[in-house]
Amino acid sequence: MPRPGQVTSSSRERLPDRIAIGVLTRAFPPELVDEVLAATGRVEQRKRLLPARVVVYFVLAMCLFRQEGYEEVTRLLTNGLAWARHWRAQWQVPTTAALSRARARLGAEPVAALFERVATPVATAATAGAWYRGHRLVAVDGTTFDLADTPANGDYFGRPGSSRGDGVSAYPQARVVALAECGTHAIFAATSAPLTTTESKLVPKLWPALAPDMLLLADRALLSFGAWRATTATGADLLWRARSSAVLPVTRQFDDGSYLSEIVAARDKNRRADPATVRVVEFTLGEAATVYRLVTSLLDPEQAPAAELAALYAQRWEIETALDELKTHQGGPNLILRSQHPDGVEQELYGFLLTHHALRGLMHDTAASAETDPDRISFLRTLRVVRRQVTDQAAFSPEPPDASTTVHP
Repeated sequence: MPRPGQVTSSSRERLPDRIAIGVLTRAFPPELVDEVLAATGRVEQRKRLLPARVVVYFVLAMCLFRQEGYEEVTRLLTNGLAWARHWRAQWQVPTTAALSRARARLGAEPVAALFERVATPVATAATAGAWYRGHRLVAVDGTTFDLADTPANGDYFGRPGSSRGDGVSAYPQARVVALAECGTHAIFAATSAPLTTTESKLVPKLWPALAPDMLLLADRALLSFGAWRATTATGADLLWRARSSAVLPVTRQFDDGSYLSEIVAARDKNRRADPATVRVVEFTLGEAATVYRLVTSLLDPEQAPAAELAALYAQRWEIETALDELKTHQGGPNLILRSQHPDGVEQELYGFLLTHHALRGLMHDTAASAETDPDRISFLRTLRVVRRQVTDQAAFSPEPPDASTTVHP
């Protein structure tokens, strides 16, 4: 018998056509997944036990249920459909080997393309903590992910150094840089590369995701003349920390304590023929009286007072929290990605990013309905609710769930 609320299906329908990922199906509806698969050339010519759409949902579920093996993840996706006798007779849980081959057939491109389609800033004009004087607050930062210890991953991604043993880490690592919305923690752009690729070389790949209404916060490692010029060309405004060694001469002093200055290319330090005009805000913080110097493209102190910018810079740490959610809470302590090959690593990384963005979108909608700050919604509680709903709602047709589904603060 179907469970209460379930609708029996036509005997001509196949079980894979019913597989979904609970409430997160709203973020990744079947029609969108099929469209991305078609655009990336992954449409099947014949019916398979594991069609491409199911494999996409499997990858997302794999990133939700990080501690479970392949076959158990598939059981969680299909558990709610067990009552249908005609499906039980014709469909069995695929083996780990079959699921691995299906992931390899899918590749990373469709999952990355799906991320590009759905990963956007989610804050509205009414979202608390997401804006500063009409600017959407966003931040950029990077992190690394430990990978499965295989020759393929080691050769492609490389390993960090170690003071023990033979001088290298036990695990290869991939470097990831990301853009996140500070008010919602939604990661809306990301890219990955081998460990030998520095963050400063990776972050320009994210700049197409910037928009003129954004104020980008960044740490001191990013500041250079070339990076500044390239980023301001997007139309976004910037608030970046400068290194203590940065040469920032005072060209005009303002009453709020900030001052105009210039940054130049390394080859142009003497002639200063092509400077970029910036405004500098200096302040001290903590018992050690650490001096912070912020460089901004907001040149008018009337429009952006120095004291407000100094307080605002603390929002940069919101991306650290977002990355911690992604790795520690969603992935679990001591996360090691399970993929054995580089293409699978990229696919898995985008799976984690997609599920995190969907979770954060759900949290934002819940906060909006409760008229509260998204920071008041528990990420871990949301994650637990969504995991339960994967099994509870897998029994329903994979249509977008009711928009009224919420997570209580």
